[in-house]
Amino acid sequence: MSYTLMSQLFVRTLREDPADAEMPSHKWLIRAGYIRRVAPGIYTWLPLGLRVLAKVESIIRDEMAAIGAQEVHFPALLPREPYEQTHRWTEYGPSLFRLKDRKGADLLLGPTHEEMFTILVKDLCSSYKDLPLILFQIQTKYRDEARPRAGVIRGREFIMKDSYSFNVDDQGLAQAYDQHRKAYQAVMERLGLEYVIVQAMSGAMGGSRSEEFLAVTPFGEDTFVRSAGGYAANVEAVRVAPAPECNCANAPAPRLVATPGASTIASLVDAVNRVAPRPDREWQASDTLKNVVFMRSDPTGQRHPLVIGLPGDRDVDPKRLEAAISPDTIEPFTASDFLNYPQLVAGYIGPVRLDDPPTKILGPGSVDDLTYLTDPRVSKGSSWISGANLADHHLVGLVTGRDFVSDGSIDVAEVRSGDPAPDGSGPLELARGVEMGHIFQLGRKYADALGLKVLDANGKLVTVTMGSYGIGVTRAVAMVAETTCDERGLAWPKNIAPYDLVIVVAGKGADLMEAAMMLANDLAVEGVDLVVDDRLVSPGVKFADAELIGFPTSVVVGRGLKDGLIELRDRASGDARSVPLTEAVAAILQQVQS
Repeated sequence: MSYTLMSQLFVRTLREDPADAEMPSHKWLIRAGYIRRVAPGIYTWLPLGLRVLAKVESIIRDEMAAIGAQEVHFPALLPREPYEQTHRWTEYGPSLFRLKDRKGADLLLGPTHEEMFTILVKDLCSSYKDLPLILFQIQTKYRDEARPRAGVIRGREFIMKDSYSFNVDDQGLAQAYDQHRKAYQAVMERLGLEYVIVQAMSGAMGGSRSEEFLAVTPFGEDTFVRSAGGYAANVEAVRVAPAPECNCANAPAPRLVATPGASTIASLVDAVNRVAPRPDREWQASDTLKNVVFMRSDPTGQRHPLVIGLPGDRDVDPKRLEAAISPDTIEPFTASDFLNYPQLVAGYIGPVRLDDPPTKILGPGSVDDLTYLTDPRVSKGSSWISGANLADHHLVGLVTGRDFVSDGSIDVAEVRSGDPAPDGSGPLELARGVEMGHIFQLGRKYADALGLKVLDANGKLVTVTMGSYGIGVTRAVAMVAETTCDERGLAWPKNIAPYDLVIVVAGKGADLMEAAMMLANDLAVEGVDLVVDDRLVSPGVKFADAELIGFPTSVVVGRGLKDGLIELRDRASGDARSVPLTEAVAAILQQVQS
């Protein structure tokens, strides 16, 4: 083996943070010369970055091989037809990169490859004897993210490992799912990531069981919950138990009260405690029914108002809402939208208006194309204070099921620390993380759509059942950087660092360079992958770059050489020790290999 000279390595470190850096990993990967921005969400990978990327891919390939998976490689440019058959050409909405070739044929840049894997297995497998089968690829994917951010953590072009299992029955699917679950745990542990496995939504992928592997970090874009009793879920997947029905058969009819200027929950509570006090206690925000209106767009661009009723002490969580209505999307309800729906009075929206007879504003049979969904806490028989659809007025004593009915239930209210876990395992704690992997039991969704069947042992055609399993490879690089960096730069674990060590020539003497080169040759013979910093810059610049780039070990050949000593530095711990040059190779090998 040979070594690399820093003067010849294609890397330029930066002393200033990039203006758009949001997370430490984004900042350090650019400053240390691992990636370079091309456009929003699109990055060039430089030599240092590619070396780390290759090591992450090698770990993933090891664990896929351990469960018997075989690697293939599909094109990124794909035809429209298979995605039409599964409806994802439309359902993916604006996040799908669509294009036409010179003949006018529709193509797409693959966001994921379920269709391609299904068609491949359909073409080549015809019998149960060909199964079980696990195929995987490490491939570039494309998604037109509305808000690419955090460097390569959420980009529009990224590398992902996706694997797919094919079985003749659900028992086989469950086994393949468990194999992947254990393989992903092994990958996370080898990457050194603190992670949690959480229940998740299947989203556009479809299927039944679904779990995410989240790397825990305070900078994470995903919020998840966990309890001391072992429950863990992405917030989108948390399900609130419906509140018990109430017996309000003898409750008085709702009454209209004037609430001038009370267009917020806080001002409403103050107002009703003044003008309509209750005898047993003060009104609280949780006694009010907040009705929040959005404009809902389906994948074809059709827009319809969606009103969500929930207790006034809760807010709608946008991520939970997006997950619940996918593939539709949500937009704010604007002032011009209110002009088009005059029955909705901003700040005073409620399910009915007390005309004679009362007018149903929201719920089944209401006018126009409004959809009204209520939180599970809005149970039958429960009594509420809500808007009267009349400026400066509210209704007190509206009873669910008697005075109004919704079109259905939707569980999209914010989840809070201290809320009970759905499984009864204790109060929930909120934490943040970044999705590293996602595993799905797809079932027969894609096999049905694309006609993937095989003959079973009895000669009968059966539909194959599938699983889908993804790991973000470029994201993994960023998350290892994120969780190991410090105020000086990157600090890679030894198993994925771009090089094992750097030899810093800390001075201008010819004897220093000669000793460094001899040491480099001896270490290269032992299989050490190293860089010699031979640049004609100050020792301070070299030391700063060694820390910024994140070499696990630095060997300093400097002033101590006159006494026959070199210095050995450990990036992770910050420890430094002097070692006799005659013992240097053995000492360095011990540190590199430990």
